[in-house]
Amino acid sequence: MKELSLNILDITQNSVTAGATLIEIALVEEDGVLTLTITDNGCGMSRETLKTVTDPFYTTRTTRKVGMGIPLLQLAAEQTGGTLQITSVAAADDPLQHGTVVRATFDTRHIDMTPVGDMVATIETLLQGHPEIDYVFTHKTSDFTVEMDTRQMRAVLGDVALNAPDVLIWVRGYLSEQYEHLPE
Repeated sequence: MKELSLNILDITQNSVTAGATLIEIALVEEDGVLTLTITDNGCGMSRETLKTVTDPFYTTRTTRKVGMGIPLLQLAAEQTGGTLQITSVAAADDPLQHGTVVRATFDTRHIDMTPVGDMVATIETLLQGHPEIDYVFTHKTSDFTVEMDTRQMRAVLGDVALNAPDVLIWVRGYLSEQYEHLPE
């Protein structure tokens, strides 16, 4: 994929399919390393599934015979000298503390580093497609922090859907304003 934001959309779709009600997306940039962490409280994966999830010829989808999201994220990380780690606890193994964590690290100084992409549009797309899910988004560097938590938004909005046009316009402005203050 040409941008990490597209990988994030793909991985979060896996979380949605797993029945997650909370998805946390964190980008942390420190000392030339970008760490992307996507955490969900979905149904998790069995140990057997976890062993095969990086195989592009393994997928739980019925619409196609290959699953490229995780393998492409792994490739993007490894081509910079980074890593991909996935941990998961299946609901069958722990009914209270289940879910999945996908963590990828990237050397941001490497020539093959994939650009982060448009995170504002990514978060907006997630809200449009799945407004019933809560999202916690954080992008941190040593110079700035961009963040948004839909649980806080719900406390203010009450019954207003997160994909209502006025809410999406506000989200775009809120995140864009935080990103405008970034050093070049």
